[in-house]
Amino acid sequence: MESPEPAPGLTLVSHEGKPYRFDPGALCLELLTTGGPGDFARWEALHEPADLVAWAGRSRLPDGLDLAVDRTDVQRARALRDALFLLTADRAHRRPLRPDHLDAVNAAAAEPPLVTRIEPDGTRGWAPGATGTRLLSTVARDAIELFTGPYADRIRECGAHRCHLLFVDTSRPGRRRWCAMEHCGNREKARAHRARRAPGNS
Repeated sequence: MESPEPAPGLTLVSHEGKPYRFDPGALCLELLTTGGPGDFARWEALHEPADLVAWAGRSRLPDGLDLAVDRTDVQRARALRDALFLLTADRAHRRPLRPDHLDAVNAAAAEPPLVTRIEPDGTRGWAPGATGTRLLSTVARDAIELFTGPYADRIRECGAHRCHLLFVDTSRPGRRRWCAMEHCGNREKARAHRARRAPGNS
């Protein structure tokens, strides 16, 4: 019997050191877990070319991608991520989208993307020549599909206190509130339970 496909998403680690599974729902939003602008720069994870390659390997892209990445690609990945981070936060909170953020995504998307191919054994593989530029183009094109597609109105920020993880709710009922039930969801339910039991709330 075939083993089940692994659940999509990334394994993150909480402030307490506990791993949990976070599925942002789209490739482009997976990039946002590597850091961000302003105060989020303290979580920066893209320092070396190997870091960007490692992120691609953990992402929802199919396995087997042989990437050639240099330091310029890392700088460009961080710039695209920061623009996309702010763009996504604005969309989640129904704020106007800034032209400079849109320009950054559109410029990356204008480059050639990664190319898939059929391997001799009938499986899907990657065409040679995968570069950082092609990787970022693929991420940017995914963002355009998300922001102009049927789930554009379901882009959200986690509803938990002081959690800023961004995701798209692709569930059928469309009622997802948390980055992960096992992380913020359970924590917020416990917080609400304590508040209800507090003196004066009975």
